[in-house]
Amino acid sequence: MKIPDLNRRGVMIAAGLTAGAAALATNAAQAAPAHATSAPHGQSYPPGRPGIDYQPVIAPNGVKIPFTVSDGVKIFHLTLGEYDHTFAKGLVARVWGFNQAAASAIMEAVEGDRIRVYVTNGLGGPTAVHWHGFILPSGMDGVGGLTQESIPPGETWVYEFPLVQHGTLMFHAHHDEMVQMGLGLTGMFVIHPRRPRARADRDFALLLHEWKIRPGAGRPDPNEMTDLNVFTLNGKVFPATDPLVVRQGQKVRIRFANLSMQNHHPMHIHGHAWRVTETDGGVIPEAGRWPETTVLVPVGSTRTVEFDADYEGDWGMHCHMLHHLMNQMGHGAQNMVGVDTNALQALTQDVIPDAMIMGQHGMDEHGQHVEMGHMAVPRNAIPMVGAQGPRGYISMGGLVTMVKVRAGITSFGDPGWYVNPPGTEARRATPEELSRDRISSEIDRSVS
Repeated sequence: MKIPDLNRRGVMIAAGLTAGAAALATNAAQAAPAHATSAPHGQSYPPGRPGIDYQPVIAPNGVKIPFTVSDGVKIFHLTLGEYDHTFAKGLVARVWGFNQAAASAIMEAVEGDRIRVYVTNGLGGPTAVHWHGFILPSGMDGVGGLTQESIPPGETWVYEFPLVQHGTLMFHAHHDEMVQMGLGLTGMFVIHPRRPRARADRDFALLLHEWKIRPGAGRPDPNEMTDLNVFTLNGKVFPATDPLVVRQGQKVRIRFANLSMQNHHPMHIHGHAWRVTETDGGVIPEAGRWPETTVLVPVGSTRTVEFDADYEGDWGMHCHMLHHLMNQMGHGAQNMVGVDTNALQALTQDVIPDAMIMGQHGMDEHGQHVEMGHMAVPRNAIPMVGAQGPRGYISMGGLVTMVKVRAGITSFGDPGWYVNPPGTEARRATPEELSRDRISSEIDRSVS
């Protein structure tokens, strides 16, 4: 059948447009890979050298996994096993971890490196290790029963693949995930760019995790789905979290990673504002970055922020989910806020003479009473909030640390508590000031 000229011309035009679009798509795909990269693929690169080709991250309380180099390949060893982990003084639990680093193992390499990871299964059941967010061959993805056979107990298996991207990624067990990840088999993997971008003076890596550890229990409950009560930064809770110490004026980068059970963590900093610069998918273009003082870190994701440490002081940094500022909080306690407990205390005195009824003014009473030695906590438990600070009791626990900014320091050990310059610290107002500024009557009315 003869095709009319008009139709033939239309077919030819459509074919030309299709071919042109296909060529453009091919060129675009070659010019702009879908994942973060700073170097051409398909080339061989020497293994990246720490301190020369990249600046290693700082992992407060974390455990850096060492590597060796053989024939141009970076070699890591991971052993999955259980051990007794200290979350803070007074709270120890039997957990699972990579190289005895529960929710606190950190690996580093450079885009273009080829890595070989030996994984030894020291658990009682099978496992596999998934490389979360990596672009890699399917057979190395690490999902037991899907992309590989699961690793039997006592055996050592090997993963090997090139790193074709850069960014803040993660790794974790991917067999019986609720139990194995819930008990601590999670870690961070930082891949530095082959062609370094502007370096940060201080580059921190923080892995978020959450647990259910009942007071007195010696092992977390990995089957808990909602009532989590211990929230960790690199495996520790405040007041055991190491501070992030920086010199005033330095550029700071913080990499947050979240492999917790269920909660998105809004991480908030005091006294500064940062810009969100990366996700686990790669670097955010300059025009797409936004200023924040709180960054939401979803489950299974990473977020990287950067800021200039312009202001001296001890600045709190914590999750802004309110119960994540508590340790071993539970729902069993009655709400006593606003209740006059004196009468109740008198009624129970003969039966339970040592009982202390708290909560009339909030939960900070618990930590303060423990701190002063007036009461004990259950065996293998810690106060729900806080620790003694330089100016009183700090009523926070859980996902909390401090960013300590100091002028002119050359050592980055904990500098102790900051002393506010005279005239720069909040204080009690005097009657003369209240009278002068004519607000005493308004205060009196609001109190009454």
